[in-house]
Amino acid sequence: MPWIPRGLREGIVTSRYPRRLDNYGPGFRASVTITRGTTTGDELNLAAAACPTGAITVVDADPSLDRGACILCGRCVQMLPRVFRFSPAIETSSILRTRLVVPEPENDASLAAVRGELARRVRALRRSVHLRHVDAGSDGSDEWEIAALTNPVYDVQRLGIYFTASPRHADILLVTGLGSAGMAEPLRRTFDAMPNPKVVIAAGVDAIGGGLIGQGYASNGGVGSLVPVDVFIPGAPASPFTLLHGILLAINLLPARIAQTGPLTGTAP
Repeated sequence: MPWIPRGLREGIVTSRYPRRLDNYGPGFRASVTITRGTTTGDELNLAAAACPTGAITVVDADPSLDRGACILCGRCVQMLPRVFRFSPAIETSSILRTRLVVPEPENDASLAAVRGELARRVRALRRSVHLRHVDAGSDGSDEWEIAALTNPVYDVQRLGIYFTASPRHADILLVTGLGSAGMAEPLRRTFDAMPNPKVVIAAGVDAIGGGLIGQGYASNGGVGSLVPVDVFIPGAPASPFTLLHGILLAINLLPARIAQTGPLTGTAP
């Protein structure tokens, strides 16, 4: 039984997140962020034009980037490393779609109200949460990351989070994919079959805004027009830690150090 000496050699591999900060190291490309590097408006406009999903906006030589549309292709980082760079930050999920844009707005009057309403709604779900995943037109990459949540490293069951096959037993609807036309009605039926209170999470840029495909005859450009989304998890695909952050954000179980402060970029202790 080779797993016995391996276990003795490696010890406990399960992450302690969220009780302690954990991540994939400084070189991990979890998201793209913006720095205030010296550049020209023309250079920024060229970088914005090169973005395949139109995630970059430039107003008066002031760039912003929508993580809800960024597929992490790295074109902007390659063209303008003084301004755009990859970040290892994993805590990038948000309860407001507008908060996925970086730099984040300094003040958002609606954030406190939305946060309070969501916390009130999920108060009864704090000890045992069942999650139903629906693929609404994904390319398959998001599903690999979601499946990893059940392995010994992340072990979501240690947090009282369980996957269920039946929407009638589910508290959270985790949706991946761009909201294809063929999955529109099954997704709505799944949502309607879930008991209240319930929470909807859009996982990945495809679910948030349609990704590379966007909106068309066979796509709804995300799942927001099909079901009411409570939490947005950016990424292409979102990493397991980012997914875990979004799920815990949805059920109001993040520690005080990160619940209200946004993404962290430090290294694990």
